Order: sequence, then structure tokens, then C-alpha cells
Amino acid sequence: MEDEAKLIKKAVRGDMRALSELLREHYSFLYQYLLKATMNKNRAEDVTQETMLKAIEKIATFQGKAKFSTWLITIASRIVIDRMRRNELERHWLQEEGSLRSIQYETIREGVDWSDALQALGRLSSSIRIPVLLKYYYGYGQDEISAMLDIPAGTVKSRLHNGLKQLRKELTEHEEA
Repeated sequence: MEDEAKLIKKAVRGDMRALSELLREHYSFLYQYLLKATMNKNRAEDVTQETMLKAIEKIATFQGKAKFSTWLITIASRIVIDRMRRNELERHWLQEEGSLRSIQYETIREGVDWSDALQALGRLSSSIRIPVLLKYYYGYGQDEISAMLDIPAGTVKSRLHNGLKQLRKELTEHEEA
């Protein structure tokens, strides 16, 4: 077995055998880290595999400023954080769906009409619904929305355009029905 520094140099230059050996040497270490980070055996296995794939894709970018194991842990940690955010967004979305039905029920129970526009607005993804509400209900400008949501102004413009397009489509289909 060659020393790690030589294997890294070869791997960065495209030697797949060297990269394979490096990854094999670090697999157990990485898996143990992820087992502790995720506290879930299946998730740890999945993230370990995904980290290995990312390392294969990105090996040419490894600059050697940190140890190879540190580089792998950085990749793995970012994957774990991204997955946690994604799971949180999915849970939030499911809660929003339930909340929409709850709001609709309460509004109708109080004898107030639940408009088709509110129903259509509720069907938009939150990433589109929020800019539409901020712009057309609360009157904020695109630059203000951009700053509030910490997204580029072009993204706000695109989301507003897509939101209005979806709302028009749903409301037009509803009128035709």
C-alpha cells in the first residue's frame, strides 16, 4: 500500500485505482462519523454512499489544504444538512396542506365564502405563494421581496410570473368547469 499523499496526488490526476484505494481506506471512518451524525443506520449508509459518489465526481477539486478525511467529512456534513433541510421543508409543506384545509374549514364554518382565488393560492408551492402574497396582497416591491426572502430579484420576478400564470390557469379552468 502506498502512502496517502502519493495516492491523493494520483487520484487528483485521474488515477481511479488510487482513488478507489483512498475511498476504501476511509469508508469505515466516514461511516462511523455519519452513524453518529445521523443516529440512523440506513441514513448513515445512504449518506456514506452519496459522499463517496461526490468524492469521485469532485476529486479533481481536492486541493490538499486539509486532510483527505476532513474533505470527506465536509462533503458528508453538507449532504446531511441538505437532507435535514429537505426533510424539514417536506414536513413544513405537509403541515401547510393541513393548515390550508383547517383555514378553509374555519372560514366556511363562520359563514364566510372561501373564494376560488384563495383555494388556488393555497395550491401554489410556498416558494411561489409567498412572493405572490407579498407583492399583490401586501404591496411590497420586487427588490423589497428579494431582500426579505434573501433571493435574487430575478428569482422573485420569475416566481411572481410563474405564480400568476398558475393562478390564471387554475381560475380559468375552474370557471370553465
